[in-house]
Formats: sequence, C-alpha cells, structure tokens
Amino acid sequence: QVQLVESGGGSVQAGSSLTLTCTASGWTAGSYTMAWYRQAPGKEREFVAAVQGRRRNVTEYGDSVKGRSTISRDNTGKTAYLQINSLKADDAAIYYCGENTCWGQGTQVTGSS
Repeated sequence: QVQLVESGGGSVQAGSSLTLTCTASGWTAGSYTMAWYRQAPGKEREFVAAVQGRRRNVTEYGDSVKGRSTISRDNTGKTAYLQINSLKADDAAIYYCGENTCWGQGTQVTGSS
C-alpha cells in the first residue's frame, strides 16, 4: 500500500506559476508511474500529467496544460513535482496525485482576483 500526500495548493493569480508536490511512502512507493489529475466543481476528473517510475524522463501531459507545465520526480522516485506556468482561471481545481491504484487526498488551487 502506498500513501500519497499532496501539497502546494493555495490561492494564485492568473498568469502566475505554482508548484505542487506529491510525496509517496510505503513499500512500493516510487516504483510506478505517478500522475496528477484535477477536478473542478461540477466537472469530471481530468488528467493533467504523469511521469514514469523507472524512466523518469518519460512524461505525458494533458491538453489543458501541455506547453506550460512540467512534471518531474526526485532521485528517490518518491516525490513528484508539478509546475504549471501562466495560470488560468480554468486551472482552479482540486489536484490529486496517484501512484498505482492509490490516491492522495488532494490539494486545492483557487484563483484570486
């Protein structure tokens, strides 16, 4: 069983950047692909980005953040980072981190005027 904890959410302004962190613990933590999804009120959960477990240079991005976000993983493989630049109002959501079949509780990103 893997436990995942997300952090880094908060109130952000349009056009700014933020970095979310996902820390995994447990026996197999760091072995699998880690992915970020997000869910805004009234919308379905949406894929944001993913980074493989062994080949950490292999990444994938959802269309909504492609070209303005970067996902990475530290050397232990147990911490993943998601940086999103040029934030838009549509980026406001609860961001969830997942590895294998486990999910964190999410971290909320809200927009500020």
